[in-house]
Amino acid sequence: MAVQEQDQSTPPVQLVRGGRWPATAVFLLNGLALSTYIVRVPSLKAEHSLSDGQLGLVGMLFALAALVAMQAVGPLVSRLGSGRILRTSLVVMPVVLAAVGLAPGWVVFALAVTALGAVHGTTDAAMNASAVTVERLIGRPLMSGCHAAWSASAVVASLLAAVLVHGGVGPRPHFLAVAVVLLVAGLALGPLLLPPEADRGPDPITGRAGYGWRHGWTRPLLALGVTGTVLMVCEGAALGWGAVFLHDGRGASLTPAAAAVTAYAGGQTAGRTLGDRLTRRYGPSRVFRGGGAIGTAGLVLAVAAPQPAVAVVGFAVMGIGTSALIPLAFSAAGHAGGGGSGTAAAVSRFTTFAYAGILLGPALIGWAAELVGLFRVLAALVPLLLTVALVCALPGGSRPASADG
Repeated sequence: MAVQEQDQSTPPVQLVRGGRWPATAVFLLNGLALSTYIVRVPSLKAEHSLSDGQLGLVGMLFALAALVAMQAVGPLVSRLGSGRILRTSLVVMPVVLAAVGLAPGWVVFALAVTALGAVHGTTDAAMNASAVTVERLIGRPLMSGCHAAWSASAVVASLLAAVLVHGGVGPRPHFLAVAVVLLVAGLALGPLLLPPEADRGPDPITGRAGYGWRHGWTRPLLALGVTGTVLMVCEGAALGWGAVFLHDGRGASLTPAAAAVTAYAGGQTAGRTLGDRLTRRYGPSRVFRGGGAIGTAGLVLAVAAPQPAVAVVGFAVMGIGTSALIPLAFSAAGHAGGGGSGTAAAVSRFTTFAYAGILLGPALIGWAAELVGLFRVLAALVPLLLTVALVCALPGGSRPASADG
């Protein structure tokens, strides 16, 4: 009994080195690095005199590199642990970001962006796997808060870029300054991440040492993967086509049309700050279904409202409602891996589906809109989102997660 009481009062080494805030900070740093690149793409396009086709090729190289790198995370975690992978990627990522800004020509620029995609893909899968492990260790959800940090980093990066562009600062000094901040922060954060024994080791289900490329493609994970794809398609629709819909379909001027994106992103960030608290109180399944219903109602309002201002409110409601869905799906995928390095294998597979949705969704919506119109395409997402929200069965049922720890 004395040993048990001591265990309850003294957190294990994994909790000391790998708690809630270090896990959240990784999302913040990764989001800041990627968002810094994304918001300066127009400036980089002009600096390298890229055509639309060349820029599209660069974007495709980034996406392919990220997707391929994600598949390697499971085997790497099995051998090294997610903490060691993240400690490395948090140092490499700012170096690659600086290389993107300093690239002398478009070929070197394309190679640097490809490297950035690979590092980002590795970091993305590893940080989600690490967050799920921390959830298991502390006995409470934290994935929504982690993704809220990522969303907040995008807001910070966009605001900083707007100030620098207005002041005439080019991408090179901008990327160098951000890279220095990221490097210092990554080095400081590294010792606080999970130790190797937290998630390194053999398959917790089969007992096999390590993971192959075919590992992790289970039926529950495939179902969650399809859910992730649908959710990211809907997110891509709001972020990539919301402003276009209000401008072309509702006659809004450019400024209120752009407010659709701001409203969705702001609602998403705000909702994610409350997602973990709601999950602890009501359980993941209830939050998922309730959030999906609210998100669907917001999408209906955004698409059906004839007034642009009301549609903007609809996008905000959609952002709030869907804010916790992807974090909950990531968490469910990780827990479906069975613990240990199985978490990373499952998360890397799930991330592939999610990335496919966010990368291919906006393009598919555009092609479909050419045929039937953007209104009909966005309206078709309403039953799709509602069906996913109601049908998806998250592991663990509707019981709230433990609030201990």
